[in-house]
Amino acid sequence: MDRIKYEKTQIKKRIFSFIMALFIVVIETGIMAYVWVVFYNTELPKAYYFWGHVFISVVYMLILFLTSVMYGGLKIGSYRMMELLFSQTISTIITNVLFYAIVCMLAYHFPTPVPVILATLIQGVCIGAWIFISTQFYRTVFPPLDILLIYGGKHKEIFEEKVRTRRHQFSINNSMDEKSDLQDIFKEIDRHESVMMWDVSVERRNEIFKYCYERSMEIYVMPKIMDIILIGSQTIHFFDTPLLLTKSAPLEVEQLFVKRLFDILFSLILIIILSPVMLITALIIKLYDKGPVLYKQIRCTKGNEEFYIYKFRSMITDAEKDGKARLATKNDSRITPVGRVIRKVRIDELPQLFNVLNGSMSFVGPRPERPEIIEEYKKAMPEFTYRTKVKAGITGYAQVYGKYNTLPYDKLKLDLYYIENFSIWLDIRLMILTVKIMLSPDSAEGINEGSVTAMLGDDKK
Repeated sequence: MDRIKYEKTQIKKRIFSFIMALFIVVIETGIMAYVWVVFYNTELPKAYYFWGHVFISVVYMLILFLTSVMYGGLKIGSYRMMELLFSQTISTIITNVLFYAIVCMLAYHFPTPVPVILATLIQGVCIGAWIFISTQFYRTVFPPLDILLIYGGKHKEIFEEKVRTRRHQFSINNSMDEKSDLQDIFKEIDRHESVMMWDVSVERRNEIFKYCYERSMEIYVMPKIMDIILIGSQTIHFFDTPLLLTKSAPLEVEQLFVKRLFDILFSLILIIILSPVMLITALIIKLYDKGPVLYKQIRCTKGNEEFYIYKFRSMITDAEKDGKARLATKNDSRITPVGRVIRKVRIDELPQLFNVLNGSMSFVGPRPERPEIIEEYKKAMPEFTYRTKVKAGITGYAQVYGKYNTLPYDKLKLDLYYIENFSIWLDIRLMILTVKIMLSPDSAEGINEGSVTAMLGDDKK
């Protein structure tokens, strides 16, 4: 493999992606700048002139760029076209809502939102055209990365299936068992652009990693639980020796205080703002089948402490009449028509704001699981209890970057990454990203029919 040619190609990819990202941000900003100058500038008590228009345009561009980066709307070549369209559209809508709020504050009244709405529609057309043209060009000029998969353990096909969802980005052209002769693996590595390692033993992984690193090859590694924990460790120097420190308590006292203060303030604000939505939802559920509006269920939070979680009832009243805990499945017959709607838009989760307010949950943290399901998971993964080092959350790293039916082992690694890399900024970022997840249809999928947990191959009765 010609490494110099490969590195030049990577540089060209980055330059192209940057130019395309700048192009759509400038186009969208230009559209909204026109709306500002023609429609809204005259609504102000004192009209802005040239530098004022420049300032408003720059503010809009920065907000759009930041939201686009956060939601992944500019990742040409990395995301599929529909994912890009969804992400960039959400980014644009959020930016335009903030822009209209700024206009209202500057004008001291509520100007008509029609120009912003029309501009958003025009921007949507531009986004669609931009994504189609730039993606097609990218895929024509830059073929998928030539990958060698080195695997160990079981279920290699699961990882290959995941990679196939990014076939425009990666192409696994050969795979080798980690137990193959090491020299044969090295020879095969030299024939490919990059290497992916799936569930490879630590000893063999180190040998392969060193070989690839020496040759400046890109390496994609499935981390072990210990790797995830070490990522968030603190680097210290013991005389002339670097050490990695993993603390017994992942959150410091001051972090706990700020996180709790954040939870109290925002839960109160959201309860007040969303109280009409909750009242209407409660009324609809009650009118549908005369059953209870809320249901409570025992879940586990920090230190495996049990508490009652509250949700709007989305299932029939006797959904678990046999007393056995089970997750929702795809096309679950127990879910009512009203329940399907409120689950789709996550309204059923709103009563959990009161769980946050009383301290049994946090806004951000690992998903609260039922004690029975935790016991099932622990039989296959004793490390599953690691995620209870912090309070359970309404949303979290695993909820944002995984799916409802993501395997528990993968969710565990996502949760541990959050725990070991906690910051208030990370909490805020995950809450912002949750808006996108709430609108994403496939994030609400259930597990396979007949399963009790989301474990691979789970066919528990």
